[in-house]
Amino acid sequence: MSYRYPSRDELLEIAADAHIPLNESELDDYATLVADTLDILETVEEMAEPQFDPHDIAYPDRRNARRPAPEANPHNAWITKVDVDGAATGPLADTTVGLKDNIALAGVEMTNGSRLLEGYVPEIDATIVTRLLDAGATIEGKLNMESFAFSGSSDTSDFGTVTNPRAPDYIAGGSSSGSGAAVAAGDVDIAIGGDQGGSIRIPSSCCGIVGIKPTTGLVPYTGIFPIDSTLDHTGPMAETVDEVAAALEVMAGPDGLDPRQPAGLDTEPYTQALVDDIEGLTVAVLDEGFDREESDPEVDATVRNAIETLEHLGAETVSASVPRHLDSLALWMAIAGYGGIQTLKQGGIGSLLDGWYDTGLATAYDKFRKSQGHDFPPSVKATWLAIEYVDREYQGSALYGKGQNITLAMRQAYDEILDDADLIAMPTVPIKPFEIDADLSRVERIRRSLVTSLNTAPFDLTHHPAISVPCGNAGDRPVGLMLVGDHFDEASVLRAAYTYQQHTDWF
Repeated sequence: MSYRYPSRDELLEIAADAHIPLNESELDDYATLVADTLDILETVEEMAEPQFDPHDIAYPDRRNARRPAPEANPHNAWITKVDVDGAATGPLADTTVGLKDNIALAGVEMTNGSRLLEGYVPEIDATIVTRLLDAGATIEGKLNMESFAFSGSSDTSDFGTVTNPRAPDYIAGGSSSGSGAAVAAGDVDIAIGGDQGGSIRIPSSCCGIVGIKPTTGLVPYTGIFPIDSTLDHTGPMAETVDEVAAALEVMAGPDGLDPRQPAGLDTEPYTQALVDDIEGLTVAVLDEGFDREESDPEVDATVRNAIETLEHLGAETVSASVPRHLDSLALWMAIAGYGGIQTLKQGGIGSLLDGWYDTGLATAYDKFRKSQGHDFPPSVKATWLAIEYVDREYQGSALYGKGQNITLAMRQAYDEILDDADLIAMPTVPIKPFEIDADLSRVERIRRSLVTSLNTAPFDLTHHPAISVPCGNAGDRPVGLMLVGDHFDEASVLRAAYTYQQHTDWF
């Protein structure tokens, strides 16, 4: 690629946008210096790019990729069906898996729930795809999701609303809406979701299944469309804690490419944590997770009953309070909004990360964005406009930094609770799933979806592992109990959820 030098008018416009005034003599000098810089940058374009693990496709046979017919997709959980067989043996042999459609599967279209990316076909497999296939899983396709993962509902995908198999008139929850619905409908054994504000746990709660958001960095995010590197998580969803633990055991561990992962990361045999015994476990019941202005009393009562069950099974419960928990949605909006828009402005891959970058995605996304920006969902457009305004008129980067600094204090407050308790408990979603309503305005649709993440978003910010396990119904709609653990203590989270599930039958 040969770079075209900018004209004088273009340089003046760029300088004005950057708040760098230039007079006529300065303009001549900087035109020369910019041309020199472009000549140097052009040499990078000419260099051969090295290939890393995502390009090594261990199971290249991807058969029969197709958009499923409506009669074969009653809940609209799927965008693309495909047949990809993994190893002949392994811990996930005879297990079927569906992937949220922001996870790269080489040779198969990846849309991120948006018409903007329709037609983009990755050349790589996400790290977790290779690990699932190595473990013997069969991948059956790409699952519907909310457009650009910017909603906790299930009615903002460009590929249509995902309905809830266990409450068909109500949302499935998002943004991993198809992942929740596919498991609840029995389409797959395990679905892989993504979670930046609750997008694994919200659909798990709404659809009455199990879903875990691991500690930040436990599972590599390599090859998955991001929002903000401090919020990005991926994890498994299934009917049972057993299946979730088996998938997590396969997916977890360093890949050497994802800078979200800490140095010296160790994993555990999570399936061995599934012991039917919580005698002596201490569960802190978070005051601010209940009885808030938006809370549904039936949901609160259902979750409190579940916590009483934990007590009967041998756990000790104590009350706990983190007042900042009530501020977490505003903090999340500052971080996910500013960070997410910077990521979208930077080719959909972001910058300043010391790891591997998916340049193929960046090239395709930039091309589509410049020609099809109208295809961004209203949630992204609204956020982009707000963040650009704050950036121009105030200090967007300072707002982002302040949000991260307050989050540090909130993380410490949860950690103090977990110094004395093993787990923190509260409703996953403080309300019942919304009714599907095709007549909602875009303002109503976006506004109502925010409340779904009031209890889940804090732990994307603070990086604690959190699981949603079904614990009953409220108004014929599933309710989830959320259990939060100390960083990298997925074992305690899984153990408690497993024990609870062994002694209850919410169906």
